[in-house]
Amino acid sequence: MKIKPSAALALSAPVFLCANAALAQGFSWEGEIEIANESVLSSDDATAEIRDTFAVITASGTYTFGNGVELFATVTAESLTDAADDRTFDDMGVYIEELGVSFGIGSATTVSVGKLHPVFGTAWDDAAGYFGSSIAEDYELVEQIGILADVELNGAGTLSFGVFYADDSGLSRSVGYDRGRTATADGGAGNTGELDNFAIQWTQETGNTRYHIGARHLSAGAGDVDDEQGFVAGLAHAFDGGFGLYGEVASFSNAGGSADDALYATLTGAYTIGNVTLSGGLVHRDLDSAGETDLITIGADYEFENGFTLGGGLARVDEAGTKSTVLGVNLIIPLGA
Repeated sequence: MKIKPSAALALSAPVFLCANAALAQGFSWEGEIEIANESVLSSDDATAEIRDTFAVITASGTYTFGNGVELFATVTAESLTDAADDRTFDDMGVYIEELGVSFGIGSATTVSVGKLHPVFGTAWDDAAGYFGSSIAEDYELVEQIGILADVELNGAGTLSFGVFYADDSGLSRSVGYDRGRTATADGGAGNTGELDNFAIQWTQETGNTRYHIGARHLSAGAGDVDDEQGFVAGLAHAFDGGFGLYGEVASFSNAGGSADDALYATLTGAYTIGNVTLSGGLVHRDLDSAGETDLITIGADYEFENGFTLGGGLARVDEAGTKSTVLGVNLIIPLGA
């Protein structure tokens, strides 16, 4: 399935573990193994009818000192290229996704420094279903070097903000399949080697409703047309009886440093009955140079008593007039705590 115009494989949402400063001193960790298969069952483009069997393995650990300072790291192993033909666990590489230190300032502020994931939107993690988050991953901020802060606003929500730039250190490489080291000469919005990029987001939860609004600025990299400006807003609500809705809209000018404007919209719903969760969703992307992409999806997940989850989804994708039907199934195995 070729949902993204980018050649880079989207990262799965990490299992990020950052213990609260109030926890006792010591080491804790958790992670997961995802084994999945995606098959393009039919497509107007016959060359797109391929199968990709892959795995994503993520482990995160935190060491908490007695004074509330924490060291944290996340390591991920996955296929680091897009599938061009049928393949099975090809181009697997291991890389450090997050690495840093966090500490509290007073009782309301937590600061993190290192290789991090700045907060901007949540659809890439919170949208329901196998395919619900697949297009929103376009604008997820990952593997950035910077300084981030979360401030609790005394009952008025949480303000998350930070300054950062795309990781161009040796940590941007991978072991196994070597994806190479990122360089500022590669270009791309935010790939500047300087703390001249920022993101800010406010999140509030009231009863069964959670909402957020945010903005970001990514400075133009080498060869880019202009700086990227982005805005995002989202809303989630859990109804009585196991039904929940999630929606998010994101808008960008000079997306990725290009001349394109971009608009993303994600709407998903989920209904939980015992160990089974049924889901469905509509996703839309409008990118000037690539045209419009529309995705309609349904899915189901079953969580076993041991925490394993077996899931799958069916998606109908219309990408600039090319229609495809895609089936995805996965098994998620939790690790650690």
